[in-house]
This record gives sequence, structure tokens and C-alpha cells, in this order.
Amino acid sequence: MIISIYGPAGSGKSTVARLIAKRLNFKYIETGSMYRAVAWKVQQSKLDPQDEEKVAEVARTIAIEFQPGPERQKVMVDGQDLTPVLQTETIGQLAAIVAANKGVREVLVAQQQKMGQNDNVVMDGRDIGTVVFPDADKKFFMVADQEERAHRRHAEIKVNHPEIKFEKILEQLQQRDSDDENRKVSPLVPAADSIRLDTTGMKIQNVVAQMIEEIGPVHS
Repeated sequence: MIISIYGPAGSGKSTVARLIAKRLNFKYIETGSMYRAVAWKVQQSKLDPQDEEKVAEVARTIAIEFQPGPERQKVMVDGQDLTPVLQTETIGQLAAIVAANKGVREVLVAQQQKMGQNDNVVMDGRDIGTVVFPDADKKFFMVADQEERAHRRHAEIKVNHPEIKFEKILEQLQQRDSDDENRKVSPLVPAADSIRLDTTGMKIQNVVAQMIEEIGPVHS
């Protein structure tokens, strides 16, 4: 069974997807981390993120692995645990550029589809319900008010970066939304058969409960 959870940055999809996967005992795959991993490698290699062929080559050669953890899964990149590093806004902005690269998307989408072939999975990302798994058993498109999403992101990031300002996060989020919605390759759009969930003002446990009800009985 494949459950796709997608939507804009800060809509809560990663948090909810983790909890849904835990409740159902499904494998959780956070596809956004894969684009962030490529972005990190591009940054480390001092490559021009606009150089499409060189960046696509990074995607073809990088080794990305998800390992279960007590709180959240680890993202291993070429054998190195980069979980906290990949969550910075700098890497997030670079990932938006990388994600617009057709060659990168072809490589990573193929990997994501392979990951979902033999397991029950919950997968989150920007194009899970439209490109990666258009025939997913359940598709949830999560949205929330832009300012609320920025507050959520700010609360998450300031744990490790207390100096970060809310206004800066809001500005970055607005730019990310524009990039995601207007890119030529796999833009962020809801599939016609997705269940739209506006999580503005909702508690996480209520979002999870609503989605579990929508998913219904699960047979392993």
C-alpha cells in the first residue's frame, strides 16, 4: 500500500507522514531529504547549482540511505549522517534549484519508485501524488496559511539556530512557494483525486486522526 502526503513547505507533511507510518507500521520515505542531499553535495563540491549536467551527475553518483531512528529516521549521505545539516534553510533554498533540474528529478523519482515497490510506504514530498506515485492508494495534499507555515518552520529551525528571524523565514518560504509552484518540471499542484487538508490551526494529533480515518483498514 502506498500513501502519498504532499504539499508546500511547512504544511506539516513530514511530521504527519512520520506519525502515520509509525501508527501503521509502514516504511517512511522523506523524498525532500533526497533533493536536499544532492544540494548539500553540490554545495560541498563548489559546483554551480545552475550547471544542469554536473548537478545531475551528482544525483547519479550520490548514495542516499534512510535508517530508522528512535525519534526520526537518519538520512545517510555517502555513509555520513547528515540529518540535521540537511534541514537548514540555506540547503532548502539550494534544494529548490536542484529540484528544478530535470536530470536530477529523473534519477531521484526512479529511486523513490523503486523504494515503494515492495513495501507498505508513506512517502512525503512535493510531487508524490502527481509524478512519483500517481496511482497511490491514498493521496493527501496538505496546505496551511503561509504565515502559520513560516511560524512552524521558525520554531523548528531556531532550536539549532536561535539567531534566525521569523521575517527571514517568511521571506524564504514565500520564495520557495513561488519556485515550487512555477517550476517547469513537476510543479507543485494537487492531483485531482487527492484529499485536500487545510491544517491551519489544527493540532498534529487531530490531523493524524483525520487521515487515519480516511485511510481506513490496512492489510499488511
